[in-house]
Amino acid sequence: MTNTHIDSLDLKILAMISDNARVPFLEVARACNVSGAAIHQRVQRLMQQGIIKGSQFVLDPEAIGYETCAFVKLYLKDPSQFDHVLEALRQIPEVVECHYTTGGFDIFIKIYAHNNHHLLSIIHDKLQPLGLQRSDTIISFREAIKRQLPVPQNCSEE
Repeated sequence: MTNTHIDSLDLKILAMISDNARVPFLEVARACNVSGAAIHQRVQRLMQQGIIKGSQFVLDPEAIGYETCAFVKLYLKDPSQFDHVLEALRQIPEVVECHYTTGGFDIFIKIYAHNNHHLLSIIHDKLQPLGLQRSDTIISFREAIKRQLPVPQNCSEE
């Protein structure tokens, strides 16, 4: 990890923009009693340090026709093929998350599909040909909690 220094002003900025990424910098500046330019510089520095990873609009999958959310544990026939499988997974647009994990399986992915039939076709036509020994699928009925991590109240001075 890079050497990062976060002070109380950074923490206040992070709290405000993590709550609402579209909050105007001038509003953040007023709340922090500094100039808009200072906020802009701080945000740029936090991005360069990798503390802020960007901002984006978050789409509701159901609203755009993806009614099925599933988590799939992938067991590879040959775990040394992880990089090849990872690259192939990047080419499947319905795969929205991929984690290399500990435990009995090799890869854990999150998929959105239009419906169960579409999910089956993704598993059968796109995942199985990647050299899987097997897969286990868990369908999510509803996302109960999704949130950002809270911004710490105090920064540690190192």
